[in-house]
Amino acid sequence: MVVSELVRAELRRVDWASLECGCGDSAEHVPLLIEAIITAETPRDMIGYTLDGHIEVNTITFECTPHAVGVIMAALAGELSVLARGVLLETLLFVAAGSDDYAPHAEGAGPGDGCRHHAQEGFWKLVQIGLTGSADDAETVADICEYFGLGGDKAAFYQAQLRERMRAKTKRGRST
Repeated sequence: MVVSELVRAELRRVDWASLECGCGDSAEHVPLLIEAIITAETPRDMIGYTLDGHIEVNTITFECTPHAVGVIMAALAGELSVLARGVLLETLLFVAAGSDDYAPHAEGAGPGDGCRHHAQEGFWKLVQIGLTGSADDAETVADICEYFGLGGDKAAFYQAQLRERMRAKTKRGRST
């Protein structure tokens, strides 16, 4: 796959060098990691390129995380390989699981609020992925929506739809 113009624009919009990364350095290298994941054709192509330890570590988020979530949502809005979509959804799930990081910091809202905002903007795309993707995708999207509290008054309905899809696909013995 190729990196879409939307993703490239979202990557350019951010001053990554000025942001703290989970690895302790600046987040200047995060765009390269995201691009490598999007363009990987096999799991082998992803060796050495992971967002774990950079935009989240054990669900702990960092200064660069909300910006990375914006890029992930832009990527999910376009065409991705099943491999890339799975990795990006899993990363989004780990970020969402750290949703207790919504506590305001001294300068205002915490990084969790920014992450939730970007995910909420892409709520319908997430639901579409969950309703049309694999059973694993459905379960992951349902969990993302639950952890982030996405969807407002629609949340319970769509989470139930996604979980039912996951159960039905798993029951049939299919995962795609």
